[in-house]
Amino acid sequence: MLSKFMIATVAVAAATTAAHAEDAAKQRFTHEGYTYVYKVKDTKAGKVISGRRYPDAVAFNLAVKNGKVSGVSGNEQVAFDVEDARGAASN
Repeated sequence: MLSKFMIATVAVAAATTAAHAEDAAKQRFTHEGYTYVYKVKDTKAGKVISGRRYPDAVAFNLAVKNGKVSGVSGNEQVAFDVEDARGAASN
């Protein structure tokens, strides 16, 4: 029979492994001194990359269409070429 301590240890280990797997699934690129950590989602309108921009941990949602990335990062409009995203998404 497993003790309560062993069950808690296994539960913590499983949660930690899941958190590491989620971080590993995220991608990143650097643009104008910010590091964007993101996931890509395919939509009917095209690809959307969303996540957080560091070092300030600001959330963002950016659309990728026709070789351009555009959207809102923090409260600022951003737009740049996909190539500037260093592999963020490709058409």
